[in-house]
Amino acid sequence: MTSLPAPGPARINALEESAALAVLHEVCAAPAWARRLLAARPFTTAEDLYAASDAATAGLTAEDLAAALAAHPPIGSPPPGDPVSVREQPGMSGVPGALREEMLALNRAYREKFGHVLLVCAAGRTGTELRDAARERIGNPPEREREVVRRELGRINRLRLGRLVGPDAPA
Repeated sequence: MTSLPAPGPARINALEESAALAVLHEVCAAPAWARRLLAARPFTTAEDLYAASDAATAGLTAEDLAAALAAHPPIGSPPPGDPVSVREQPGMSGVPGALREEMLALNRAYREKFGHVLLVCAAGRTGTELRDAARERIGNPPEREREVVRRELGRINRLRLGRLVGPDAPA
C-alpha cells in the first residue's frame, strides 16, 4: 500500500493524483469511482469523504459496477494469502464444512443467474447470516439485485475508506 500522511481525509488530499488513484483502487476497483473522489478533493472531514464515496457509487454505470465486482472474491472462498478478504469475511472463518459447501453452491448459482459475484458487506455477519442473505438474494429479479449490489458496494467502500483514513490506519 502507498505510504500515507497522518490519519484523516488529509491523507487522500495530500497524495499526488497517481498515488491517490492507486490507494483508492484498493478501496474500489471501479476507475470511475476513484476519479469522482479525486475530483471532489479536498475533503475537510471523513463525512465529506464518505458522502463523496456514496455519490460516486450511486453514479456508477453497469460497466463501472462490473469493474468493481470483478475485484471481489466470492463469499467464503477468498484467494489464498488474501488478508483483505479474510479480514472482511470473518464470519466465514471456521464454519462447518456443510455450510461452506452450501455457500459455494449458492455463489455458483448466483453467478449463473446474475453474471457476477455475490457482493455482500460481510462485516459483523456470521456464516449463517451470509448464507441466508445469499438464499434470499438469489430470488431477486435483476433490477432489484442491482440496487442491492450498489448498496452493498457503498457499505464496503465506506468501511474500507474508514480503515484508510481512520486513526488506526497504517502511516
